[in-house]
Amino acid sequence: MPDRGGGPTGPRIRVGRPSRRVRTLLMTLGVLAVLAMAFVMFAGFWTDWLWYRSVEYSSVFTTTLWTKIGLFLVFGLLMAIAIGVNIWLAHRLRPPLSAMSLEQQSLDRYRMSVAPYKKWVLLAITALVGLIAGASASGQWRTWLMYVNGVPFGQKDPQFKLDVSFYAFDLPWYRFMLGFGFAAAVLSLIAAALTHYLYGGLRVTSPGARATAAATGHLSVLLGIFVSLKAVAYWLDRYGLAVKSSDFKATDNWTGLRYVDANAYLPAKTILFCIAAICAVLFFATLWRRTWQLPVIGFGLMVLSAILIGGLYPAIVQKFQVQPNEQAKEAPFIAKNIDATRDAYDIDDAQVDNYTGKSTETDDAKLRTGADAAASYRVMDPNVVSPAFQQLQQKRNYYQFPKTLDVDRYKGPDGKEQDTVIGLRELNLEGLPKRNWINDHFTYTHGYGAIAARGTTTGKNPPGSPDFTESGLPASGQLGTYEQRVYYGEKTTQYSIVGGPQKELDYEEDGEKTTSYKGDSGVSLANAFNRAAYAVSLSEPQILYSGAIGEGSRILYNRTPKERVEAVAPWLTIDGDAYPAVVNGRIQWVVDAYTTTNGYPYASRTTLGDTTADSLTTNQRAVVAQQNQVNYIRNSVKATVDAYDGKVKLYEWDTKDPVLKTWRKAFPGTVKSRGDIPTELMEHLRYPQDLFKVQRELLTRYHVEDPAQFYSGSDAWQVPDDPTNKEPGAVPPYYLSMKMPGQDDQKFSLTTTFTPRGRPDLGAFMAVDADAASKDYGTMRLLRVTTTVKGPGQVQSELNGNDDVAEFVRNLKGTDSDIEYGNLLTVPLAGGFLYIEPVYTRGGTQNYPLLRKVAASYGSKIVFENSLGEALNAVFGVEDTAPPEPTDPTEPPDDTTEPPATGEAALKEAIADAQKAYTAGEAALQKQDWTAYGRAQADLEDALRRAAAAQPKPSGAADGAEASDKADDKADDKADDQGTDQGTDQGTDQGS
Repeated sequence: MPDRGGGPTGPRIRVGRPSRRVRTLLMTLGVLAVLAMAFVMFAGFWTDWLWYRSVEYSSVFTTTLWTKIGLFLVFGLLMAIAIGVNIWLAHRLRPPLSAMSLEQQSLDRYRMSVAPYKKWVLLAITALVGLIAGASASGQWRTWLMYVNGVPFGQKDPQFKLDVSFYAFDLPWYRFMLGFGFAAAVLSLIAAALTHYLYGGLRVTSPGARATAAATGHLSVLLGIFVSLKAVAYWLDRYGLAVKSSDFKATDNWTGLRYVDANAYLPAKTILFCIAAICAVLFFATLWRRTWQLPVIGFGLMVLSAILIGGLYPAIVQKFQVQPNEQAKEAPFIAKNIDATRDAYDIDDAQVDNYTGKSTETDDAKLRTGADAAASYRVMDPNVVSPAFQQLQQKRNYYQFPKTLDVDRYKGPDGKEQDTVIGLRELNLEGLPKRNWINDHFTYTHGYGAIAARGTTTGKNPPGSPDFTESGLPASGQLGTYEQRVYYGEKTTQYSIVGGPQKELDYEEDGEKTTSYKGDSGVSLANAFNRAAYAVSLSEPQILYSGAIGEGSRILYNRTPKERVEAVAPWLTIDGDAYPAVVNGRIQWVVDAYTTTNGYPYASRTTLGDTTADSLTTNQRAVVAQQNQVNYIRNSVKATVDAYDGKVKLYEWDTKDPVLKTWRKAFPGTVKSRGDIPTELMEHLRYPQDLFKVQRELLTRYHVEDPAQFYSGSDAWQVPDDPTNKEPGAVPPYYLSMKMPGQDDQKFSLTTTFTPRGRPDLGAFMAVDADAASKDYGTMRLLRVTTTVKGPGQVQSELNGNDDVAEFVRNLKGTDSDIEYGNLLTVPLAGGFLYIEPVYTRGGTQNYPLLRKVAASYGSKIVFENSLGEALNAVFGVEDTAPPEPTDPTEPPDDTTEPPATGEAALKEAIADAQKAYTAGEAALQKQDWTAYGRAQADLEDALRRAAAAQPKPSGAADGAEASDKADDKADDKADDQGTDQGTDQGTDQGS
């Protein structure tokens, strides 16, 4: 060893190799680093496997995994072999060194540098290309599974007479294979050419021959393979015309052949196929002729033909044959498009009836009676009243309700179903008194209880609030006994660790109540390996060593219903709105799921994410996440997610859907049959909103079945903007129990309106039977309006300009309150349309909406009253003949009381009492004391009733009536101005 520094007595430093101990330490650290990286990569895989096993859908995980691995290996190996063989072959066919040109001699240094490592270079190139190709192919696992498991649709396309399954399942796989073939051919051609150039088989700048005979033969064969694939592409393009999208004035997103496709592009593709096949043969012939002359001529002919036959000729046909008489030329193809689109979106059975929109009934009393029977008018708008649920039933800051509640049906005390607004009290970590890891993930783990209110009535404390049928903490009411803990919900996005040493807060009511999770959901953290895996995958090291985790601890994650269904059925498209239902003593989230395809011939396409958006999806409810275009959709699966244990169940709903049958073959045992749906669950299933919105968007054009009328667009509709929402967006569909013309009973329905394109008046009304237990479920009816009738926007504009409304809004300005409009409900009635709209106030002492007014419009008349009953009476010009409510609602009216006093003295006393009650009401109104205002209004009503009864007869009748009417009008005007509900008016909210 050399020595450095120091003299004879100075220090000496020995410099050399590291000691064996240091080398061992470095090697150990290196091995540990590699093992750590491997464990990090493995942790995600392992935790996914544990989760799928915990939800009992491990077959989905394994089927998907093995399919991806198989595609990765097969296509990665094929690509690697294709590249490797062609590089090896080009190297074998290299010319002798003596034949090298000066150009090639300049590359000698590159050959010399590569020569010692050529095997490793070849291996590295082929491995890299194979990995990329394999990764790309593994992403096609859905395409492969649909191809190998596809079942026939039983329907043939009108052009080629092939089953629809060819376009939906087979053609996408053929196109992938073709694309892979093109990639392999091009990469092989590039790799072979570079190798030939590097080893002298190709000459670029040197004089003389540009390629050796061996290189010529090799490269021409690869070019022949490329041109052969092009010939196959031309042949497949013929079938692709049936699912091709194009711009067409008749409709957006036109799909299928048009006149120019059938008469120009289709024969052109056939001719080009033949030319490409001949050109490929000429390239292969160079193996014997050793010349590029004929292949180059053939290739040039193919390119020229593609320009003239594939581009110029169709343009001439379109210009000189189609455009002069486009409607007649395109009519047969429009008819095919209409039939296919209506079938693909399941709207072919939609019944369209003409409806005048003008009532022929002249008896106001009959109209008023008919209005009561026509619908159960939902004055509790689930899109508005969530803050009232939050204020009155939140109970603790760490609970929350969704911004948009859900509408369902539950039986009342009389055994009859009633429309119900329902929401779950879910956990809100933002409201915790103190945020830390233990509180966030161990102590506060779940919400508690379902809160429900009648949709057609309001409560009395305070007046205009929801009329709760299930309330409190714990919740109690008409829903009976059920498991109230909500561990899985729409707002539950964080993970929780439950069942271990750390107790959970159950709820706070007269002190804290604690609990420990008893369900079998989640993944066990009892062993250290699982804890380490989750510590890595969740980037939370405390999971590994926390004392709060021990025997029995389980981790819950993927907790929203949408996440869970998407994970166990990745081949489904999930509806944007899951809704809760209390079924057999459990809270079940109901999730609608769809099967879709983009390969239905002639059916026009739509983008689900755009079509399902409306005025509420911007900030209140989710929208279908899929942004890919589809042209076939079915609500084929109804899924449930248990709010306590997270168990996911998939039920077959559409028993005829070939796409669902295909996926059931691919994932056997994952979807239960329709007959397994429990009866109690069936009572809560409903027609999904997102499917309805897709169908109504298509029906704006495809309600027309005559090709000429469809082409002209003279009867096109549009979905109107929501007139009650300040933000732009389509009006959302509304769930409502109602009767369509000709029906005897109300049906739970999903409804919407249409306006003529570019005009505000009403064009049509549509309703679908949304009750899954009904034999008419899914029956779709459209009422085409044949006269000019006010549309929703016009009704809202008239309401905004109404004098009573204007006065009401002016009076609110001094009370720090604001007005909120509820859903504008449209109901067919006696040949006309009845519009009902609840109006709420929010602000002042109560920062949540309370129902204060109800607007109604029928024909040319629009009214603005204190309650639904009064609005219906006023719009039909009928006096309220119902007996007054008793003072004590628990006691019946006393029929033995003395009749009211009569005479001038009694009249003066009654008028004085009315004035006193009016003054008291005005004072209560200024203080925003709604309870006192309700009492004052009750006193005022009693005084006015006594004044009417005390009128002298006959001579004093006019004076008494006039005095009573003036007092009545004055009180009514003031009540309209302030927009408050009388407590005694709530009994009329049923519309009776």
